[in-house]
Amino acid sequence: MLRIYEVVLRMAAGAATVADQIERRDGDLARQMRRAITSVALNTAEGMGNTGGHKRQRYQSALGSAREVLACVQVAQAMRYVSTVDEALLDQMNHIIATLARLVHRCA
Repeated sequence: MLRIYEVVLRMAAGAATVADQIERRDGDLARQMRRAITSVALNTAEGMGNTGGHKRQRYQSALGSAREVLACVQVAQAMRYVSTVDEALLDQMNHIIATLARLVHRCA
């Protein structure tokens, strides 16, 4: 199993809390964020079980969704739906994005 998968699950728990806060102000953004969080985990897990081009596609999908999760947080901050977000959570998101980007590049 990829070590990043455990980080993805921890990020999902923290991001779900942020999505709950966003829900109070913007249900659509919160739902989109939850779908993206789920996509990061599921595509990462699926990529671990695939080979060749399918592996790269799954990691690429997970990477896009990870970037979407971060963008949802940034939009929520810009719109003042949330005031602060735990720096450790943001670090996890950036770590996941960097790792998935390396995996996509390595599988190419």
